[in-house]
Amino acid sequence: MERYNIALDELFDGADVYVITPLRTTEAEVPPPQAVTGYWQSLLVEDDPDPAFRTYCHLFASRRRGCIDGLLRDIADDKVAGVLITDTRMQRIHHPYDGGADVFLATSEDRDRVPARST
Repeated sequence: MERYNIALDELFDGADVYVITPLRTTEAEVPPPQAVTGYWQSLLVEDDPDPAFRTYCHLFASRRRGCIDGLLRDIADDKVAGVLITDTRMQRIHHPYDGGADVFLATSEDRDRVPARST
């Protein structure tokens, strides 16, 4: 939890972020309960000729500021996967997972400015 928060503080410094969460289904339509709660877009992940084997990823985005420790704990406990945390311009992305995190930055200069302790 400490490493997640160090990285998030270094990357976003208390600013608003988007928390993007995926939902994978075999249906192109967004499931009804989620359709009104931050739906952003859907992607066709697996375009199988048989519709029963097509896979879609529905993405939901919520704008947040402040502590997201509950979500980070769920990620660390492998209860939630595929979450992306990004600045509102989508220039910096933090992808936490149960064994650590990946950080994606727009430029190599940005990369060089982020201390190694946060990645």
